[in-house]
Amino acid sequence: MTEHQKETAFLRQCILYDDTGERHQLEASITQLERNERCVRRAVYLMTLLVALAMAGLCYSAVCLSGYPQDMTQLMAQFISKVFCALGLGSLICLLAFVGLGVVHRNKLDQRRQECRRLATRVMESRLGKPRGLTETAPGNLAQRVGGVKRMEDDRNQIDQLTANDQFSRENLTANN
Repeated sequence: MTEHQKETAFLRQCILYDDTGERHQLEASITQLERNERCVRRAVYLMTLLVALAMAGLCYSAVCLSGYPQDMTQLMAQFISKVFCALGLGSLICLLAFVGLGVVHRNKLDQRRQECRRLATRVMESRLGKPRGLTETAPGNLAQRVGGVKRMEDDRNQIDQLTANDQFSRENLTANN
């Protein structure tokens, strides 16, 4: 199970505490999108296999059939090459289309997961109240914290510089004595 699937399963568990139509609709949508994503993934694997098969067939026909004795007609060799080219090209086009479709399904699933997070947050807030630590992560406080971190870095640089100067002074004193 991938991290994406684990997170989706966790979010689905979190929203089970809400018994509204929105939750049922969201859960059905996630289930359908996951099913579609698995189907597209299988199609991508199949198209990859067919592209590899077509490439192997083209290599075979290029290497083995070119020096084949005249028992096999030239027409048959050309026909086999064209079949492998058509199979490879068609599979490659389908592969690209399925990869694009997979990206679309993943984006939709990510949107549903975001909706699921909002719903889970709303459920938790309704049962537990607003978290106290929320004000610390507010965007305004983030700027204050970044400024504070910058000041801390400046202070640390000044301390390092003073320490270096102090050590230089001590070395000079011991050298003079």
